[in-house]
Amino acid sequence: MSTGMLWYDSNPKSDLLSQIAQAAAYYQYKYGQYPELCYVHPDTLGGAQIKTHDIVVLPDQQVQPGHLWLGVRDGMVPLAA
Repeated sequence: MSTGMLWYDSNPKSDLLSQIAQAAAYYQYKYGQYPELCYVHPDTLGGAQIKTHDIVVLPDQQVQPGHLWLGVRDGMVPLAA
């Protein structure tokens, strides 16, 4: 994924699954396509790889804590909104 949408959730009460669901819904609204990938800071995952809502969630040291980077795999073009 070379481009995507950065999402920040400052609510300490919302869990990762809720944050991903909310960010994915907004991504779909904005770009007309559901995201396939979500990168998060490694501490957020605790070393595990998870898949939720048909989104593969992966660790990336460059993503700051509290942020999500969502998008589609390279080569996939979002549908026109």
